[in-house]
Amino acid sequence: MARRKPIYVESLIEAPIDELWNATQDPALHQRWDVRFGQIEYLPRVDGEPQRFRYTTKVAPGVTIAGTGESLGDRDRPDGSRWSGLKFWAGDRRSIIDAGAGYWRYVPVAGGVRFLTRYDYRPRWGALGEQFDRWLFRPLFGWATAWSFDRLRIWLEDGTPPELSRNLAIAHASATSAVAGTWIYHGLVPKLLVAHPTEQVFWRSLGFSITSASTLVRLTGIPEVAFGIATAVRSNQRWPFVATIVAMPALTAGALASERRLWARAFNPVTRNAAMVASSAVALATRRGRPSGRRPLRQAPDSQPDVGALP
Repeated sequence: MARRKPIYVESLIEAPIDELWNATQDPALHQRWDVRFGQIEYLPRVDGEPQRFRYTTKVAPGVTIAGTGESLGDRDRPDGSRWSGLKFWAGDRRSIIDAGAGYWRYVPVAGGVRFLTRYDYRPRWGALGEQFDRWLFRPLFGWATAWSFDRLRIWLEDGTPPELSRNLAIAHASATSAVAGTWIYHGLVPKLLVAHPTEQVFWRSLGFSITSASTLVRLTGIPEVAFGIATAVRSNQRWPFVATIVAMPALTAGALASERRLWARAFNPVTRNAAMVASSAVALATRRGRPSGRRPLRQAPDSQPDVGALP
């Protein structure tokens, strides 16, 4: 079986190291920005032993996974960096994570603090669990870690509460899905796949035959699908949504000019295109200030310590 690859995430955060330390070591603050944990609670500490904690994570409506862990931090290293080690395990058989270990490092550099983590865990459920973890869970868990790190960065750098940045991300993703999905659907189904008669009305009004109109409808579906895909891929940029806002009035006017009765039909071009404009405006308004799982580093740019033995 292939060796599991530990998860690595790093973000440069322009904030005092003490603020970063408190936001990551205080359970009440940690659970606000880290999407991997719904609740973190410190257990009574025993002198000379690591700090133990209990965590819960909601994996689906009505389904909560609980686990236990222990952490040990080191604030005063000679080079000015800090370190926090972590071990965790879940007794719940529904959790794919059996046990894991990792660390956080806080490395002061010019312009801020390198906040990085490397961790690994042992999956449950035998060979099936290994494959599920390799191809689905581990990539998603790594992305969730990166998204959370960027959420923390935005909080400490810009003062945007994690709850607000989460809502901005949800609103932007929803609006982008609406705009991109509408472009793709209307280019693919009524045009490319069906060449629906209502889509041919405009071309027929210009004198084209049924065969030619059908061909032209299918040809116009290609750029619509392509634009929808581009909108999804480039959702962090302004131009797909600005182009949609500019194009919708012209497309609406063209549709009504070719068949005036369209405005009276259910889900007609007027209401659909108005919804496209509104969704594009929401996407533009929520483009900034939202976390991204693509912004943090996912590969160590230099040598970093190994995770160590799993519990």
